[in-house]
Amino acid sequence: MINVEPPLPDIPPQHTVVDMVRAAAHRFPRRDALVCGDLRLDWATFDARINRVANDLLSHGIAKGDNVAILSPNSLAYGEVFMGVLRAGACVAPLSTMASPDALHKMLRDCGAKTLYLAEQYRDLVDPFLPALNIRKVALDFVADGFDDYEGSLAQADASDPLIAVAMSDPFNLIYSSGTTGTPKGIIHNHWMRAAQMDRVHANGYDRNARTLLSTPLYSNTTIVAFLPTLVGGSTVHLMARFDARRYLQIAEAEQITHTMLVPVQYKRIMDVPDFDRFDLRSMQIKFSTSAPLRAQVKADVLARFPGKLIEYYGLTEGGGVTVLVADEHPTKLHTVGTPAPNTQIRLIDNQGQEVPKGTAGEICGRSPTMMAGYYGRDDLTADYIWRDDGGAVYFRSGDMGWFDDDGFLCLSDRKKDMIISGGLNIYADDLELALLADPDVTDAAVIGIPSDDWGETPLGLVVLRAGATVSANTIRERANLKLGKSQRLSGVEARKTLPRSSIGKILKRELRAPYWAGHS
Repeated sequence: MINVEPPLPDIPPQHTVVDMVRAAAHRFPRRDALVCGDLRLDWATFDARINRVANDLLSHGIAKGDNVAILSPNSLAYGEVFMGVLRAGACVAPLSTMASPDALHKMLRDCGAKTLYLAEQYRDLVDPFLPALNIRKVALDFVADGFDDYEGSLAQADASDPLIAVAMSDPFNLIYSSGTTGTPKGIIHNHWMRAAQMDRVHANGYDRNARTLLSTPLYSNTTIVAFLPTLVGGSTVHLMARFDARRYLQIAEAEQITHTMLVPVQYKRIMDVPDFDRFDLRSMQIKFSTSAPLRAQVKADVLARFPGKLIEYYGLTEGGGVTVLVADEHPTKLHTVGTPAPNTQIRLIDNQGQEVPKGTAGEICGRSPTMMAGYYGRDDLTADYIWRDDGGAVYFRSGDMGWFDDDGFLCLSDRKKDMIISGGLNIYADDLELALLADPDVTDAAVIGIPSDDWGETPLGLVVLRAGATVSANTIRERANLKLGKSQRLSGVEARKTLPRSSIGKILKRELRAPYWAGHS
């Protein structure tokens, strides 16, 4: 495997997350550790069940470094299995519930998982190919031939800590970057990377009896980066199996939630709840946002009406470049994603791999203590992801375009692959989307490049109109084009009922583009 060699943080981690969670359980045995719906686990019970999961896995031949997969909605069992796999010294592979059966089949074959924990809700995704795989199958919430029963397996397992030694270089989790189509890429995070992220535990108050509400799926790094610090801090994680904006607000009020991680589409839906202002959210201390840029106008609304600090993280699951915007402290920078995180170095490069002049947009490359170990079994893909500076230091290429303003705040342009090249000119879809979203009749928008005989490709706007809007798509196009430069203008606008999104809120542009490019090379 390619040696990434991340830089050292100011205070290098001395303990793994496994050690830190074990210590938290001993400190706060009667405090709630996990809550999901009406079910609660205190830390003593949670710790014992983690041990049972670990010992059950060990009794079935799981060895250090083996991959163990999970396909399930958020639940108490998910949290137990996640931490139990790690305590057994194995690597947890949480699978996307948004993935197609074909993609899931590829993931399981690629990682060679020795065990799969499965929820009944997603059996239909794996039933076509599961019998052909040589894998132990554990049913989390159903009974079926060929499956071990989760609760029955735990009942027979030892509740004592197996005390498996875990090294910082050991694999922690394997997260697949592709959830819908295409060939999945497995992102390996090791224990060093996850331990380095725990510098945010005390800084963000996760160790002060925090109550963190998470409504994105546990297979997503978005969720994991708030899930783990809460557990390391000995605090309480509240999991939602399925996001609902009103239910989210009800839980936040009833449980006096102090911390949360949300993605931009969730913020928008929460702020649009008609009676949002009647909910008592004064307990909220810090709200985080990541996975996609949070629009400036949404940030402003959150700051005005949603109590607590608002912190936006920009970064990728692979790690590398990370920026942080403490929005309430920088209200004039809401159009940015903040400044580089501590110990983070960011460079902007052109298509030839040369750094661009200050104020010029370039591809964002980053280096930090939190970098993936590589793509699982794919040194070729890992090598393609790397850019090296003149000193040979490894940076990860993000595929995002951006520039730094005069105050050192990073402004995003677009995904490099979402750039539209029309008549030889580069058009950033994000600029066009902002123009569409500024229209009072538009609630959601995406811009894609579609084939054009005259220009090679041309920008098309896809919009969701507000309820009751009677305006035509052509009028929306004309309004937007009045705000755009001549070379940016939209060739057309189409109205849609919804835009396809991943479970963490990212618009699936590949799905939107596919019908228009079918038959084109």
